[in-house]
Amino acid sequence: MNLTAERLDRIAPSQTIAITAKARALKAAGKNIISLSAGEPDFDTPQNVKDAAIRAIQAGDTKYTDVAGTKALREAAAGYFKREHGIDYKPEEIVVSTGGKQVIFNAMLATMGPGDEAIIPAPCWVSYPDIVALAEGKSVIVPAGQNQGFKITPEQLEAAITPKTKWFILNNPSNPTGAAYSESELKALAEVLLRHPDVWVFTDDIYEKLVYGGFQSKTIVEVEPRLRERTITMNGCSKAWAMTGWRIGFAGAPVALIKAMDKLQGQSTSNTSSISQAAAVEALNGPQEELEQMRQVYEKRRDLVVGLLNKAAGIHCLVPEGAFYVFPSVHACLGKTAASGKKIDTDEQFVTALLEDEGVAAVHGSAFMFPGHFRISYATDDASLIEACTRIQRFCAGLK
Repeated sequence: MNLTAERLDRIAPSQTIAITAKARALKAAGKNIISLSAGEPDFDTPQNVKDAAIRAIQAGDTKYTDVAGTKALREAAAGYFKREHGIDYKPEEIVVSTGGKQVIFNAMLATMGPGDEAIIPAPCWVSYPDIVALAEGKSVIVPAGQNQGFKITPEQLEAAITPKTKWFILNNPSNPTGAAYSESELKALAEVLLRHPDVWVFTDDIYEKLVYGGFQSKTIVEVEPRLRERTITMNGCSKAWAMTGWRIGFAGAPVALIKAMDKLQGQSTSNTSSISQAAAVEALNGPQEELEQMRQVYEKRRDLVVGLLNKAAGIHCLVPEGAFYVFPSVHACLGKTAASGKKIDTDEQFVTALLEDEGVAAVHGSAFMFPGHFRISYATDDASLIEACTRIQRFCAGLK
């Protein structure tokens, strides 16, 4: 008898988590490993945020909260959307979940049925297609390559929409590429969406505070308010505030959809941690200077890594606008053999050999629905990044 449900056959284990686990195992076995596979800041959570959590514990704020989050955090999230983007969400139009991933999961399961389609630009975060599959939907993957800055065009969006399209999922800035859409690019996509009133928009803005070179982050409802009543604007504390383990995601959306997500969450996890919520209020409302300090460090690391990778034979790396990833092409490295004798025909074979031969952990592009590339996270110290890129240069130089 098969123990597991059929729905689990639709999905695969997270490949970013799998690579990180393999790197951790090799390191535990005594190998000299530099892991650039995890999407996690290396900075500590700001002290004022930690202090707020300690105060909450000492005050006894350790009980259940409303499923959708405390009033204080929903007000803080609404204030964030107003302050950053001029969007007026009432607290009842906000939901707080256990990380951004649960926001996405709740939204898709609450709205999708068999045959419903979600348009997902690729390269894309590994979890989007699997969450859609769990919701019995179908992912329509639209490729956007280096030649278009890893960003979908209005023409591509228009061509992908069918009578079955339920969602357009937009990650801005993007994981894994760091590509970010400008105000004019978002406006052009919005013009397409306005012609299709039955298509809902899910915008994942979790990296929006991490942009570089003077780039200005915008979100789609900000540039086109007419989309407000069919858009989920999602954000969270994990990346910009270095709070991955606190598990706080939040979103603004029309009340009917928030209630549906709240209903689903009430029968799964219920509320997220009361302590984490108290910390998140401080993150959103408290001093923000430390975020800018972290952002500046990331920008320097981005420039360092792009420069070093583009010196590696066969690698071509664009300069991303945001996040803390680069997504270089390895097409010129394929069809060759590593110095260790390993054949390199795919991006997965490239990253596997790179890990085994040089001790550098990265994630292959196929995991992000875009083969021929690999993802590096530069959310680590300069010395490790320089050493990792030196190893990558050596590995590529040895390909014959």
